[in-house]
Formats: sequence, structure tokens, C-alpha cells
Amino acid sequence: MKSLSLKAFPRSLARRSGVKKLRVTGRVPAVIYGRKIRPQNLEVTLTDIEDLIHHSVSETILVDLTVEGEAKSRRLALVQEVQHHPLSRKVLHVDFHEVAENEKVTVTVPVETSGEAAGVKTGGGVLEHVLFKIKVRALPGELPEVITVDVTRLEIGQSIHLGEIPLPPGVEVIGDKKIPVISVAAPITEAQEAAALEAATTPLAEPEVLKEKKEEGAGQAAAGAVAKPGQKGAEKPPEKPGEKAEKVEKAEKAEKKPERKK
Repeated sequence: MKSLSLKAFPRSLARRSGVKKLRVTGRVPAVIYGRKIRPQNLEVTLTDIEDLIHHSVSETILVDLTVEGEAKSRRLALVQEVQHHPLSRKVLHVDFHEVAENEKVTVTVPVETSGEAAGVKTGGGVLEHVLFKIKVRALPGELPEVITVDVTRLEIGQSIHLGEIPLPPGVEVIGDKKIPVISVAAPITEAQEAAALEAATTPLAEPEVLKEKKEEGAGQAAAGAVAKPGQKGAEKPPEKPGEKAEKVEKAEKAEKKPERKK
């Protein structure tokens, strides 16, 4: 990866109000950090950083950073992260990661395809791009801006896995080598497409468990609506067989008891 020149300036405004004032003047807040240095607040010109990004294949960019007022002529750094405004896509903040020329670094690189897969051309298959970015490790000067994969030999049902991707010299891929990156799937038939459409538009049936719970809840509500004994309009609860026999026995004894003479 070829390094690109970029000028930066020391930044004293760090609070939110100060950062807003900075953006009004056409500058973008930035920070540079590394394994052997303390984080330092910087600012870069908005037009410079946007031109740098727009003319690069990806936002993984290697820069020769010169900071105004520093004795050090240049600082080799990677554009680690760029924050954009969600609507205007204007650059809001930039993170720089200072690196050494003789020290390997790990970055994320985009994957692109070249050619037309045989399974797509002759079999009507569908090319599936499973991974659009992969992690690689290399010296800063050997980092690729993009990895291009030739897919012309792919038939239906075949895939190119992470370990099969051709890499430039000095570059190693990071991750499970068996993960598919690009595949060719069989074409979808009209019957499968219709079934998928029907499944997406058919409302889901209410589960039986929910129905039973609703019926049970309705029964409990009806039982709770019955008035308690002693309340107006309440029905007396049915007597137990033992209680009824005891009442009959007491009534018979009362009838047999002789009356006292006056």
C-alpha cells in the first residue's frame, strides 16, 4: 500500500462546544495513537481528508502525516476509523493509528470479484458474496488496498473459502480458513419463490397454549364474578351430606322431648 501525504495541526479544543466551532471553520477533529505513543489531539482540513478518502478504494489508508510545529518530519499512520454524519455523510472525526515500517499490522480489506462464474453463466445460478471484507496482516508497505478474487471457475454449489483466496506476497489472512467467502447457489424455482411468498404473507396461527390460557382466564373471571355468601343476591352454597344428616337428627330429638308441665 502506497502512503499518501496529509498535513495535520495540533488541536487545543477538545470539548463539544469547541469541536463544533472547529467544524464551522472547515477543520475536522482527529486523534493519533499508537503502541509506543500517548494519544494526541489533532485537526485536519475537511477538504484534504475528504479528497483523500474519495480517491481511495477503501477507508483503510496509509498516510505520511506531518504535524505543524513538530520537529519530526513525518509520522506513518493508518486511517483507523472515519466517522461520518448519518445524513450528509460529511466527515466528523478521524482516528489515526501510528505504525512502524518494520512492524506488521492487522487491517480489514474489502473483497471484490472479477469475471463471471460458470454456474451463473451457463446454469443460471446466483453468485453469493458471503464476506465483503476480510482481515489481513502484513507490513504497512505490503498491505493491499483491495483483494480481487477471480470467480470464473465456480460452478453451482461451489465456494471459494477464506484459505483459498490468493494473497500478495507477505500478506496473511486472519480467521477460519474454511469460511466461505464467495459461493454460487442454485437458481430459485417458481414453486420455491411462490412458497416463500405465501409463507411471508400468511398470518401466523395462534398457539394452542395461548388459547388454553385465555379460556382458563375467562373461567376464573366468571367464577370470581359470583357473589360471596352473605352478600345481596348471593346463593347459599350446597350443604355437605354430613351436615344435612346432623340437622335432621337434631330435629327428631326436639320432637320426642316431652313438654314440661305448667
